[in-house]
Amino acid sequence: MSSPAPAADASGRLAEQLLRLTRRLHRAQRRYLEPLGVTPAQARLLRTVARRDADGRPPRMADLAQRLEVVPRAVTTLVDALEAHGSVRRVPDPANRRVIRIELTEAGRGTLRALRDARRAAAEDVLAPLTEAQRRELGGLLDALADDPERDC
Repeated sequence: MSSPAPAADASGRLAEQLLRLTRRLHRAQRRYLEPLGVTPAQARLLRTVARRDADGRPPRMADLAQRLEVVPRAVTTLVDALEAHGSVRRVPDPANRRVIRIELTEAGRGTLRALRDARRAAAEDVLAPLTEAQRRELGGLLDALADDPERDC
């Protein structure tokens, strides 16, 4: 029986390390998001709503589902919760009143600022053991992996 190639072993180990780190970061983010009354999925939707479409209009529900790569029903549930939270509101499209767009409220903009602070704090918890030089090196390596359009899955 032959043993796996060293490169395959290293890739498998790196994949496991990345998965563990991702889970750790998600746990840290949940700890910081909990006091805000927002789930990670709701936070992701808020960030997506904050990005307007090419015409500068708030996104439609269908746009949000596509950007988040989820079914429309999931977006409806998230929007319902964020609307109850006071962070977003449904508004009719002035050009087509059958189309509903989702926009941030003033409270939603405040929540988004708090979310950014929470994400930074969670990242700081995870990155605390690293020196500035190590952080820059890690950032460069992550950019090299994330910015390769040929490998987009």
